[in-house]
Amino acid sequence: MVDTAVRGSGFAAPSVPAQRNRRARWKDGRLVLGVLLVAITALAGAKLLSSADDTTTIWAAKRDIPAGQTLTSDDLTTARVRFTNTEDAGRYVAADAELNGLVLTRAVDAGEFVPRDAAVSEADNDRTELPLSVATGRLPSDTAAGDEVDVWVVPKDADQPAKPLWLKVRVLQIDAVKGVAGGSARRQVLIGLAESDLKRLPAGLSAMSSGEPVLVRQGS
Repeated sequence: MVDTAVRGSGFAAPSVPAQRNRRARWKDGRLVLGVLLVAITALAGAKLLSSADDTTTIWAAKRDIPAGQTLTSDDLTTARVRFTNTEDAGRYVAADAELNGLVLTRAVDAGEFVPRDAAVSEADNDRTELPLSVATGRLPSDTAAGDEVDVWVVPKDADQPAKPLWLKVRVLQIDAVKGVAGGSARRQVLIGLAESDLKRLPAGLSAMSSGEPVLVRQGS
């Protein structure tokens, strides 16, 4: 019998290359991509919902309301508004504000948001209005209509002490900053003086002619 097997020839049988699971790797990559897409979508949805809730509910006029009219819920409707900052939101009457006794100091058109500086209490409506020009560094930066402040005057003569002019007076209106540089910028503030405050008006005007008014707001 002839042995046909080749032995000791020095040649090994060719090896079969290992088959790697390339398809499984491709599936793993697609799975990771899918997870990332789901995560991104979830984050975007959460951000959208968060921004959708970032609104303030304020009062708006249902119809034209004349100056001097006492506000009631029959005159108003609510509106949800997204403001860029709290200062802008604070310029309007919030829907959760107490309306009892609020009187309009100027006419408000139908659909217009009700400004805080145009809706004052009956007591404030009867007050004498006094305009003040106040340097920006001499009042709280977030002073708004409706705030209660003490009005002091700081004499230009450094040897003279500051003096109180009126205590617990209401801010009826405040304008935006006017001026160019920080040192010259000023706010135009309208305050309401009760009848009992008027007796100090001549002395107050005289003091402010030679000094600077300062508004002090006490914490609640």
